[in-house]
Amino acid sequence: MSGAARVGARLAELGLTLPGVAAPVAAYVPAVRDGGHVWTSGQLPFVAGALPATGKVGADVTPEDAADLARVAALNALAAVGDVLAREDGTDPVTALDRVRRVVKVVGFVASDPGFGGQPAVVNGASLLLHDLLGDAGVHARSAVGVAVLPLDSPVEIELVVAVD
Repeated sequence: MSGAARVGARLAELGLTLPGVAAPVAAYVPAVRDGGHVWTSGQLPFVAGALPATGKVGADVTPEDAADLARVAALNALAAVGDVLAREDGTDPVTALDRVRRVVKVVGFVASDPGFGGQPAVVNGASLLLHDLLGDAGVHARSAVGVAVLPLDSPVEIELVVAVD
């Protein structure tokens, strides 16, 4: 992908909008730039300030719904990246995302019922969104980790490391 406003165009094609950055739930910032990379804090799948679902994947939340939530959390992480970059260059967060060269790493945490082992399929929700939105620049290394519980009883949490211009 190349050209001005490429991320904005892809968002529109996919019927998505970049959300505002979710307020931190503790003492941290949503994202930090260090050199040529932006590192996000773990992002929950907030929609309009609320979690659409809570609980354990494989018990309270279906794997399919959890993959959709991972997609939302990845979009929230991109919003945090866009916000950091926009503050640097005085643009809006969507335009600022055109500076993303590559998603380097995705870490997905899945609050899992003890018998659930489908964490990779859940985190695919985030991975597929990044590829759909950024093309080859969205292809990344990844970890999908099952955990006992996440903040606010969220089913998923996504963090990104992104290389930027």
